Amino acid sequence: MDINNVILDKLINMAKDARDKAYAPYSHYFVGAALLTEKNNYYSGCNIENSSFGATICAERVAICKAISEEGKTLITHILVYAKDPSPCGICRQFLSNFCTDATTIILTNINLTNKFLTFKELFPQPFLKF
Repeated sequence: MDINNVILDKLINMAKDARDKAYAPYSHYFVGAALLTEKNNYYSGCNIENSSFGATICAERVAICKAISEEGKTLITHILVYAKDPSPCGICRQFLSNFCTDATTIILTNINLTNKFLTFKELFPQPFLKF
């Protein structure tokens, strides 16, 4: 995993800003995410809850949807999740599998700014990709 401090700082700041905009009136669990694409563009997202819980969308998926809607098909080189105790849910891991390589850098940053670095393969070793 190769990440320089400029990229890391930008991802952290974007994810923190996104977390501040999260809409989480039910869980009160606020999450921000930021990513960098292979086209060298940055996108962020926050979780947005809904009273119909199935309609809730996680921060990671918001950021990915913004990237795809702006760039079309692209790959994520780095994604950072910022929360009290960050860990992408199962749906987000599966969603990420369509836009990451095994080597994509996953950074889990808690509110104390402690970073945990993983590859996508380490985060989700057996995604469902073909049927």
